[in-house]
Amino acid sequence: MKRRMTPLSKTLVLSTLALAAAAWTWAAPPSVIHAPYQLNAGLESRSISFENPTGAKGAGGKAASKLGVGRKGSPSRALQPGEEVPLCDIQGPGTIRHIWMTTDNGPENLRSLVIRAWWEDQKHPSIECPVGDFMGFAHGKVVSYQSAVHSVGRRAGMNIWLPMPFTKRARFVIVNEGKKPIPLFYQIDFTLGDRHPADVGRLHVLFRRENPTRLKKDFELLPLRKGKGRFIGSIIGVRPLSGNWWGEGEVKMYLDGDRDFPTICGTGSEDYVGLSWGVQETPFLYNGCCLNQKGFVTMYRWHLPDPVFWRKEARITIQQIGWNKGLYERQDDWSCATFWYEPIPSAPLPPLPDVKGRTANLWGS
Repeated sequence: MKRRMTPLSKTLVLSTLALAAAAWTWAAPPSVIHAPYQLNAGLESRSISFENPTGAKGAGGKAASKLGVGRKGSPSRALQPGEEVPLCDIQGPGTIRHIWMTTDNGPENLRSLVIRAWWEDQKHPSIECPVGDFMGFAHGKVVSYQSAVHSVGRRAGMNIWLPMPFTKRARFVIVNEGKKPIPLFYQIDFTLGDRHPADVGRLHVLFRRENPTRLKKDFELLPLRKGKGRFIGSIIGVRPLSGNWWGEGEVKMYLDGDRDFPTICGTGSEDYVGLSWGVQETPFLYNGCCLNQKGFVTMYRWHLPDPVFWRKEARITIQQIGWNKGLYERQDDWSCATFWYEPIPSAPLPPLPDVKGRTANLWGS
């Protein structure tokens, strides 16, 4: 005997189907990392370099060398002082999966080159950072190491692996703010067809430096951001300006209404990057130090397995406190490249320090 559906049951069925359809529409495709055997992800693979500057299908390797068309005709180009060069302008939806780059590995060059990125036609950039710091090291000092975010070769083969989703458009440029022409090789690998919700987090990166820091004024890794977001972490550069141990300062994460006191509070600078009793050159997957030589330190911390979310606002700082038979306030040279995700539209980044401020007192200077 057939049962007739009541209006209420019909409504419930239709609502369930609608929710299922919505969930399918916004469901992420199979993980390209954790499920590499899934062949029906619905994605198209693309890559942009000087050999295929648009990333268009079947458009790579058209330039000619003395060996002929398609025989390494345009692997690189020289950037003149003051020149801005487009790296990509991609129509989405899609996800940038990897960026590789190499250039002159001089410290001044790696702090003079600036990379900027815009998402979804927003007028101001969401990424504005010197190339070296963006690619994983402070002080312009190339160090061979790998983490969950970066891998760097001895001769400045630089890689970043954080996914960078976008729904309509992704645009990157590089600017040579240095004094001499430099060579540039690069490649941006991405997928098209990714299904992202409108409020997906877009990668934001800023660079800050205080040389020196202000006494009793904690150095800001992340100045105040409004709206929701997720803190990924920082590449932190320290150049102590006086003797004694410099790293007793605590990280403070002010989240969603915190004012005088933070929700998350660390126990010391080397403790924050997962080390102890000073800083040792120990680069790990999510934390560590890749440089501790001649008075220069590069350390990092990635909040990937231990996420830091906020819903309304966030501000993250680290103190400058030393030890000499007791705690004392001090001033040193601190820099950071800080990475986080938040939706678009987003507020402008703080002003980038000028090239003189970025390149003073670098490694080897």
